[in-house]
Amino acid sequence: MKKYTLYVSGTHCASCKILIEDTLQEQGFIVNAKVNLQKELVEIETKTELQVHEVLAKVNEVIEPLGYTFSAHKVAHVKEHTNDIWKALPIGIIFLVLFFSLQKSGVLNFGIGGGVTPTTSFLIGVIASLSSCLAIVGGLILSLSAKIAEDNSDNKKPLFAFHFGRVFGFALLGGVLGLLGEALGVSFIFSGILGIVASLVMIVLGANLVGLFKKSSFTLPTSIFSFFRKMEYNTLTPLLIGAATFFLPCGFTQSMQISALSSGSFISGALIMFSFALGTLPVLSLVSFGSMSFAKSKYAPLFFKSAGVIVLGLGIFALLAGLAGLGIINPLFTL
Repeated sequence: MKKYTLYVSGTHCASCKILIEDTLQEQGFIVNAKVNLQKELVEIETKTELQVHEVLAKVNEVIEPLGYTFSAHKVAHVKEHTNDIWKALPIGIIFLVLFFSLQKSGVLNFGIGGGVTPTTSFLIGVIASLSSCLAIVGGLILSLSAKIAEDNSDNKKPLFAFHFGRVFGFALLGGVLGLLGEALGVSFIFSGILGIVASLVMIVLGANLVGLFKKSSFTLPTSIFSFFRKMEYNTLTPLLIGAATFFLPCGFTQSMQISALSSGSFISGALIMFSFALGTLPVLSLVSFGSMSFAKSKYAPLFFKSAGVIVLGLGIFALLAGLAGLGIINPLFTL
């Protein structure tokens, strides 16, 4: 056997690692493949003695359609989308103006507890599913899909069970957080402080999407995915794992969990987390049942920055509302 170390470009999360490794290991001449996301390297072991350019030709043939590229030398990153922020700003602002106008009119405001409504939670869920949520949960979903493919099974029930468990598990656990907030006797002041914390988390996440801060390179340990793929997928297992994603460290999820806790009731907490999980469902479903190429398209940077502007706006409005609620500033806006 011979080992090769290649550079890979186009990766951004744990889902990429799983997808690349699975795709490479499906090739007959490859014995093992391991991706290092931080160093943007892939180590490949082959059964045959091949020249580097021959290996590159073979692997790029199957990997480039997925949005990645292998090379023998590190390719310098070119900032092709530095002007996207100036396009993203008006897009995000227009969306925010429309959103808050509808909120103010009562069309989008369900009037359920606190400052964060189910509608807001749904919107944040959609954005989260294309950023940190995809990075963390996407790898698990791809592992489940890969296991089904390995078994040559057309049975998609485990995938449906995973998504069902995720959506309704979030609702149940969100309700529990609401009850916990009620049992703890969350005071008006404490609730306001929790709201401010949640808004600050949203501001940081929005800034990450816009590119103001260095994005987190957090990924789950590979052993989690390996364990996940070795499991027998009866109906109950993916159902429970879907619900357990509630506890994975995603900033967007945590900000909604804080909102659910501060809501102080089972129904409000359940609706906040149910709406958030429902917002993540379309993209995560595409990851599990098909291929989502948008995240790698030429429009993706503009989309992410526009989403970042929206999250920043929501976070700032929530922060101002929280400060006004505590009497620190005069009311300017309501969320």
